[in-house]
Amino acid sequence: MAGFNLDFENVYEGNGGQVEDGWYEVVVNRCNEDATPSGAEYTEFDLVIRNDLDQPSKNMHIFEKNFKAKATGKYNMTIFNTIGKACQLQNGKTYNSFDELLKDFEGKPALVFAKNEENENNGKTYNNLNVKMWNKTKFPDVQHQFKGKDQGGAPMNGGAIDIQDNDLPF
Repeated sequence: MAGFNLDFENVYEGNGGQVEDGWYEVVVNRCNEDATPSGAEYTEFDLVIRNDLDQPSKNMHIFEKNFKAKATGKYNMTIFNTIGKACQLQNGKTYNSFDELLKDFEGKPALVFAKNEENENNGKTYNNLNVKMWNKTKFPDVQHQFKGKDQGGAPMNGGAIDIQDNDLPF
């Protein structure tokens, strides 16, 4: 394969590719609904650790899942209110659909506390990185530069992304 080079300015920082426990300034890259293979529905927030600030693990992702309650089949809206307050969405805003709410999160900054935890499900043990706390960012002027395919659901500058045939690998 010809025509590529290494760029040591574009590397993962942190402890061997693992995000350690701690506070991180993040930007919401994507937010969407999905379901597990067994059918449990959830909303996933794809958070990217900001690279415009001096902090460890720049450009790494934290995936936060919020599941619907089994008993009601509904989300606990207190979770979305908490995340919305941290992302500084408009209090009292009415959304025409849940998807519209989720799109409003994209591109918004927040300060989160992430913790590595061991979970057990059906006899299997998993290590997960979970968001334990959400707060307002201390740095609302986001200058984060997305890397590669991590360009988010909403470009930070509000502009369109122009992709030419020559940009595609196939």
